[in-house]
Amino acid sequence: MTAYREALKEQTRERVPLAWAMTQMNLGTALWRLGEREAGTGRLEDAVTAYREALKEQTRERVPLAWAMTQVNLGAALARLGARETGTARLEEAVAAFHAALEEIRRDQVSLQWAMTQVNLGAALATLGARQSGTTRLEEAVAAYRAALEERTRERVPLQWAMTQMNLGTALEMLGERESGTTHLEEAVAAYQSALEERTRDRVPLDWAMTQMNLGTALEVLGERESGTVRLEEAVAAYRAALEERTRDRVPLDWAMTQMNLGNALWKLGERESGTVRLEEAVAAWSECLAVSTFVWPPEWVRIVETRRDAAQAEIKRRSGNGSGGLQGVACSAGRARAPRRSRPGRRR
Repeated sequence: MTAYREALKEQTRERVPLAWAMTQMNLGTALWRLGEREAGTGRLEDAVTAYREALKEQTRERVPLAWAMTQVNLGAALARLGARETGTARLEEAVAAFHAALEEIRRDQVSLQWAMTQVNLGAALATLGARQSGTTRLEEAVAAYRAALEERTRERVPLQWAMTQMNLGTALEMLGERESGTTHLEEAVAAYQSALEERTRDRVPLDWAMTQMNLGTALEVLGERESGTVRLEEAVAAYRAALEERTRDRVPLDWAMTQMNLGNALWKLGERESGTVRLEEAVAAWSECLAVSTFVWPPEWVRIVETRRDAAQAEIKRRSGNGSGGLQGVACSAGRARAPRRSRPGRRR
């Protein structure tokens, strides 16, 4: 980063405009990489500034593909900034940058770069959609991911295909949660299951576990909407699979999150059964979760899990004939956690 800034003292815009722009681009990339590793936003904001400086000379008319790739990098930095902020302005700017890039990054000329840009566009749209009440942005995200999959095929780039299937599943699941039917949720399940064909436990164990976690959340929502228990049983199986790699020693916070979701699904199964086995398993899962989360989660999150655990214990006591009036039907959906999408800026996909 220091070297790039020193270079800019000699490679001035007036003297060598395109070399100046390329150095600004490289400076932006260095700043973006630093910003990814830091909690604040200062480096990412500086990266955005550097990319915008580069675009003053890397114009579409002069160097169309370089202009487009700088737009991609600008969009990636803006999307990361937007993910760390509560508003939507940065995310809207990221979407605009990716759309601009796609004017020159054409499928018939640079097909995999086009697909990469569609994936980044989909990620920004999905983040926007999660913050907005409607479904338009989520539908656009789904369309972008599906477009990407036309070139990111399993035969051509298997792990990228699987990652895009995972992101598609997440967008479909968010859509499904906002709708009364089950079509999008069924499609989300299919997308996660497709991802698992390449995201195998042997090849990428933590990615496999994350995909199992997301599969579990989609199955759990489906199970809530159906009268039987098949989908809930499948959700429990997916969470338990995830825990085979998401161990407490290895990734304690992910382990706690997965234990919470496992408890939720077991509780819902227990509500539909007359015995206490599932409820007892739910209590055990929530207790495991609390062993870690009590010390690191916000107090209100911890209280939610404690309330569910206590309600399940009261219901167990009631069903066992040792008490009465236990709490029944404590809602679990508000606390279900989905594993984050694996989403990195397009240059490195």
